Formats: sequence, C-alpha cells, structure tokens
Amino acid sequence: MARLHMLPVLAAAALLGLPAMAQQRVSPHEQTSVTIDGKKITIEYGRPYMKGRKIFGGLVPLGEVWRAGADEATVLTTDADLTIGSLRVPKGSYALFVIPQANAWTLVVNKVAKQWGAFNYDQSKDLGRTPMKVTTSGSPIEQFTISLETAGPKRGVLKMAWERTVATADFSVD
Repeated sequence: MARLHMLPVLAAAALLGLPAMAQQRVSPHEQTSVTIDGKKITIEYGRPYMKGRKIFGGLVPLGEVWRAGADEATVLTTDADLTIGSLRVPKGSYALFVIPQANAWTLVVNKVAKQWGAFNYDQSKDLGRTPMKVTTSGSPIEQFTISLETAGPKRGVLKMAWERTVATADFSVD
C-alpha cells in the first residue's frame, strides 16, 4: 500500500525532470578569454560542427536572432567596462546573440546572461546592438569558433568563425 502512495510523487518527479532533459547539451562547450589592461574578458559558448550541413542560410536562418553557438546562449563576462563597436557595455555578464546576413552581421548584447538558446529571447532586454564586419575564409571551418584577440593597448577583436564566414567586432577596454 505504501508503494501506491509513492506513485504520484514519482510521477511528478519524472514530469519535472522532462524540461531539464529537453535542455541537455549536444555540442562541446568551450571558454575563450583575454586579459587586456589587467581586465579579463571571457566568452562561454557551445561549439557545434558543420557535419556536412549548410550553415548560414540553412541551419542558421539569415536575418533572424541566433544564439551564436549551441545549447545555452553564449555568455560574455567582462571585468571591465567595454566599448564593442559603438556599443558601451558595463562590466558584468551578458548573453551574446547575432543576426547573420549574407554580407553583414549584427552583434546583440542582451542583459539576460543565463538563458537557453534564443527560444525566449526578448529584444526589450537588449543592452544594444552593433555591426560586425564579415569576411570569407579560404577554407571551411568545421567547428564554430569564437576567439578574443589582443589588438593593441586597451584594444581587442571578437571573432566568430564557421563554415566559410568570419565575423569580427573591435572592442576596447574603457
């Protein structure tokens, strides 16, 4: 008889576990960081593979907000106030999204750092947006890669590369 009383509890526990199961990571995750002027800037993101798929204009639709990686939204954490392109970003943690186009991308900095993908993306929570420069890679880039590079005193470059597309945004430590 005691087992029958446990059935509703077990059923509820199983149902509560379903959302977590639906949000399991499917791609490897990585962290990239750079220290500029003594301040650390870090990006955490999922790194999907092409696996023979058409990426931009296929798997990733053009003109729509994309999480810039796989699984959770990509997260930027900065110990310094930054200027990315023309966008001022106070120190803290933010979600990074992009809106890819054929020849130009827009970087979106959203104030809700922890969220799953772009499924609940809310434009009203954006800190702001800034253009990214887009170039073409000479050879295919199988795995989505984000890098942060030093570009001089108090300056750096955020780079996102996948398929044959390389998108960059200059930033500075304020």
